[in-house]
Amino acid sequence: MIRVAKTAGFCYGVSRAVDGVYTEIEKKNKIAVLGPLIHNRQVIEDLAAKGVYSYDSVSDIPEDCTIVIRAHGVSKDIYDAIGERKYIDLTCPFVSKIHRIVSDYYEKGYKIIIVGDKNHPEVIGINGWCGGKALVINDLNDEIDRNFADENICIVAQTTINRDFFGQIVQNIKKTCKSTLIFDTICNATKDRQKEADELSRISDMMIVIGGRESSNTRKLFEISKHNCPVTYHIETFEDLPQEKTYNKIGITAGASTPGSIIEEVVKAMSENLKNEESFAELFEQYESKTLNNGDIIDGKVVEVRNNEVIVDLGGFKYNGQLSADQLTDDPSLKPSDIVKEGDTIKVYVVGVNDGEGKVVLSRKKLVAMESWNKIKAAYEEEKILEGKIIKAVKGGVIALTDGSQVFIPARQASGRFVQDLQSLVGTTVNYKIIEIDERRRRVIGSVRVIIEAERKEKEDKFWADAEVGKKYQGTVKSLTSFGAFVDIGGVDGLVHISELSWNKIKHPSEVVKEGDVLDVYIKDLNTETKKISLGFKKIEDNPWTIAQSKINLGDTVKCKIVRMMPFGAFAEIMPNVDGLIHISQIADRRIGKPEDVLTIGEEVEAKVTDLNWDEKKISLSIRALIPTPEEPEIEETPVEPQKAETLVYSTDPDVEVEEEIEIEPAEDNIEDAAAEKAEVEETIEVEPEEAADAE
Repeated sequence: MIRVAKTAGFCYGVSRAVDGVYTEIEKKNKIAVLGPLIHNRQVIEDLAAKGVYSYDSVSDIPEDCTIVIRAHGVSKDIYDAIGERKYIDLTCPFVSKIHRIVSDYYEKGYKIIIVGDKNHPEVIGINGWCGGKALVINDLNDEIDRNFADENICIVAQTTINRDFFGQIVQNIKKTCKSTLIFDTICNATKDRQKEADELSRISDMMIVIGGRESSNTRKLFEISKHNCPVTYHIETFEDLPQEKTYNKIGITAGASTPGSIIEEVVKAMSENLKNEESFAELFEQYESKTLNNGDIIDGKVVEVRNNEVIVDLGGFKYNGQLSADQLTDDPSLKPSDIVKEGDTIKVYVVGVNDGEGKVVLSRKKLVAMESWNKIKAAYEEEKILEGKIIKAVKGGVIALTDGSQVFIPARQASGRFVQDLQSLVGTTVNYKIIEIDERRRRVIGSVRVIIEAERKEKEDKFWADAEVGKKYQGTVKSLTSFGAFVDIGGVDGLVHISELSWNKIKHPSEVVKEGDVLDVYIKDLNTETKKISLGFKKIEDNPWTIAQSKINLGDTVKCKIVRMMPFGAFAEIMPNVDGLIHISQIADRRIGKPEDVLTIGEEVEAKVTDLNWDEKKISLSIRALIPTPEEPEIEETPVEPQKAETLVYSTDPDVEVEEEIEIEPAEDNIEDAAAEKAEVEETIEVEPEEAADAE
């Protein structure tokens, strides 16, 4: 069995250069190449037969010839030497990129290190863009120049160098140099070709590597294959094929400068020795490029998943396809490895051939978007609810990703309420409806708000059908104002007034609740016409007056604190939020002008509960009631002896005196009357002198 590597043959840079020269030949233009066009003897001989020769220097090229700069590229000095002469620049885009890197960083003061063969024309050209001052390393044992050790280092690679070897060299350099800037400039086609040669040689009994003896990349393929398969041959044409028995499993690969015609001849020669029924056409089809057009949709197999791209086997096409991360998905949070893995078969859209890299550029995102567009249109027509992930915030709204399609959701439609920071929505998953679609511009506008409002309307209708005063709900605090908190109780918002949030006096609702809190509330009042709902939150059992009623009784002596003064008395706090009044007449045992004459704010006193009115939340207190009154002196009661009343009886005769004794019994009533009369007599009446005279 013969297996031909799909990557065998011309790379993009070589193909571009060869095609460019042959195009000039067809135009009958007289051209000359600065150095061998490619490292392939057969091609060079064919060009010479057509009158196209290569020269070592610009001065050697005849003046009537257009100068051709080959794929390997040249140094800056060569461009200066060409000057005003006509030339065609066929430098490989990959090599041109290295020229720019070296030139830019050399001007910034970096020391340049090139990993590659110092005698290879590509490396010579690269070195010419830093004045020939680069350090070229092609051996693991090469020592770093001391002048480089303490400098900023820029490392580049020859496009055809072995990737593993490049990695080892870089590690050695980093051990010596403190500051390194590394550019992996190995051609992607070279990486793929080397990778396929490694895989093919591991399963083959014999490996045939086709390419020129001077071809650096062909030698690398030979080294890789030889390492895995001892029976490996490096040939230039079918004439160099070994004359030995045919092995059961034969692998064939070719360098980047090997024409397809030579590969065809080798495969044909090998096929003649096959013992099975495989035809040459079937074998050659394994390597021959299929024709792909922009817009083609094909199935491919994932052969490698990298950090920023996925390599896809297109099933017979000469080059593997390149699917960059940004063409895999619109979701920036996902890496390629989150979406696909090696061995997966995926459907891809052919964007075209990347002129800079010589690869088939693919897009899965375009294909998915095309497929999802029909779903989007159907969802719009059927008013279906879609699910999307917000991937970014843009001016005036956000972008939602659904099945590969980007849907614009305006800021006012992104939520059921105003969202100040749209960036806060990025990364969230939302349900939305398509409210507008522009097929010509393929623009879609969605709305989260219409779904929220529809759900709210349904909840509102259900709420008002069952709502009644006293009904209890568990609600969520939606927003706070200076006068209270709005609570969602099932699609409808009710207001818990600030006075209803706490039995204590608070200045702002945030002292008690915050947005998102879940509260147990009940309807205090509702108006079906204005759709306004007042909610209660305070629990009756937490009412301080209810608590006080269970603890305070008439006649109790309580400790309290003076909290405020009034002209008619002082208010004292008996317990939190329960005050009693001490009337000015009950503050002291004497008459006072104002409460402040005796009491001070904050002073703690004891008072007697003299009156309770729980309905009106009034408690009367008295300090005076607890002040003891002075004791009155005791009066001894002396027994009253019977008295004799003398009655004088006057006679008309002056010489006769008549006496008559009458006994009078004392009585308690008489004693009391006497005491009362005595008190009246003892009451002093001040009389002015003039009035006294008159009285006399």
